[in-house]
Amino acid sequence: MSRFIRSTAFMTLSASALASLPAMAADELHYNQISLRAEVSQEVARDKMIVTLYTESQNSDPAKLAAEITTTMNTALGQAREVKGVTLRQGSRNSYPIYDNKNQKITGWRERAELRLESADFPALSKLTGELLNTLKMENMDFAIADATRKSSEDALLKDAVAAFKARAQLATDALGGKGYKIVNLNFNTNGYPMPYARGAMMMKAAMADSAPTPEVEAGTSQVSMSADGVIEVIQ
Repeated sequence: MSRFIRSTAFMTLSASALASLPAMAADELHYNQISLRAEVSQEVARDKMIVTLYTESQNSDPAKLAAEITTTMNTALGQAREVKGVTLRQGSRNSYPIYDNKNQKITGWRERAELRLESADFPALSKLTGELLNTLKMENMDFAIADATRKSSEDALLKDAVAAFKARAQLATDALGGKGYKIVNLNFNTNGYPMPYARGAMMMKAAMADSAPTPEVEAGTSQVSMSADGVIEVIQ
């Protein structure tokens, strides 16, 4: 009887020991692992100019109104297509009714159409914008980082971030008295690429008046950064 009890107790202890092996393995997997973060940054020029122009009118006859808007936009598009290096994008076009004071009867229609111009050639786009303001109105003027510039800056930042992470990893390894380290995981995140930076439309309209020369525009820069977050295992 007592022999059976002792045997059962031994088997229970052995099972418990086996069950703890995965936990022990997990503890060993995370042994000497530390989390590190490195961040690098650089100034990147806003090298793309974006101008949004529009035409807006009203008429009691919606068909005549649509024809008027179409004629104005087609003329502007034809003029813009003659300028090299300018990308054209037609924006939204909306038409809505105008009601009387009692809001019961439609007395007319109003329509608005937009034209978006993009270019890395600031002087050419500024000049074109000034010419188009004879028939169109300006919504805004924005500046952004071009896709090609963004990619090249990200590539450069990635290399710098890796170098910075390795330097910090080596520093941590030396501080802990390790012989070396291995990277367990590494993640990258970029910040600082702005939405288009808008300039005041009224200010630009005044600068581009018929009596004024084509204005010089300065888009400025944005500070962009990339962080490298990861885990290393120090080898003792």
